[in-house]
Amino acid sequence: MAVPKRKMSRSNTRSRRAQWKASEPTLTTTVERGQVVHARPHQARVVTDSAGTPLYLEYKGRKVKDL
Repeated sequence: MAVPKRKMSRSNTRSRRAQWKASEPTLTTTVERGQVVHARPHQARVVTDSAGTPLYLEYKGRKVKDL
């Protein structure tokens, strides 16, 4: 494990930490059943019935996993 030889100054530490920023997720917009739906690309989505209970996960139109 690497160990620093000298203490890092407070300003250097804070400027290094300031570089880590959260990026906003990319969303794809689709229209399903007359409603605009935003979803993350390349992730399975939950398919629900008319009552709103989750049935299964779907990816690219295929059933992936039962819930």
